[in-house]
Amino acid sequence: MTRERVRSPAESAELALLLEVAGTPKPGNVDRHRDLGELRFEQFLAGSVGSARGLRMAAAGAPLGRAFERAVAGMSGQSGGNTQFGCLLLLTPLVRVAACDDLSPEAVKACCRETTVEDAVAFYRAFEHVDVAVGDPPEGATDLDARRGSAAEPALRDRSLTLRGVMALSADPDEGIPDTNAQEWTEGFPRTFAAAAELLADDGPVLDRAARCFLRELAAEPDTLVATNHGSETARETQSRAAETLEAVRETGSLDPAEELAEAFVAEGINPGTTADRVASALFVALERGLEI
Repeated sequence: MTRERVRSPAESAELALLLEVAGTPKPGNVDRHRDLGELRFEQFLAGSVGSARGLRMAAAGAPLGRAFERAVAGMSGQSGGNTQFGCLLLLTPLVRVAACDDLSPEAVKACCRETTVEDAVAFYRAFEHVDVAVGDPPEGATDLDARRGSAAEPALRDRSLTLRGVMALSADPDEGIPDTNAQEWTEGFPRTFAAAAELLADDGPVLDRAARCFLRELAAEPDTLVATNHGSETARETQSRAAETLEAVRETGSLDPAEELAEAFVAEGINPGTTADRVASALFVALERGLEI
């Protein structure tokens, strides 16, 4: 029997964005208790709402790149700049396959494989709406630096690079820490689906589940954004500290140890934003699979 749908996939994605930022503590990230400098909680709320049109486009079958760019453009309509670029990159293909009633790793992998050069061009154009922290491009691919925005279009066309092809470049770099968002795109979102299963198996308030999900994900792999901003060593140290905190949370049954880590990360300027992206995508899958609010 098919579960009666409570909300559309686009609405589930918007709700997932709202739940992700409202969960607390998420060490180093904006949540309902913490702002990061001039980047504030309410700006994330506005970004979530602003992304809705692009998410609806993805559900309706618009090209993924165009839907993603529209979501980013809408997200950017608040004063904080980039609030959820990475979240939207993960959510867009997930919304597409959910709208086709086939939310599975196989379906989303196939969806990503079907992307085109036009999708890649739109993806690069999305970088013109907000400033996004990205690492340097691979050696010999400076013409594909995402920070070039639409100026990279000739290189994309010359190389016949699809959007999935662009993701593959970051998913398997010659050195350094891979981009886990890009790996999700190329691997069928295994981390997202596994985290969603843990969210569903967990109990208690959903926002507490989201906080525990964040800790589990951060403890599992070095965060890409931390590596971009602070280097691979700091990213691995951040992962280790999250693992220690996760163990303390499990032993005490309380999120208090995570509160302490959150204060420390904010003071040190450590922002594991890529991990937060995956929490949003996991919340979406969990909502689509019956997580009750």
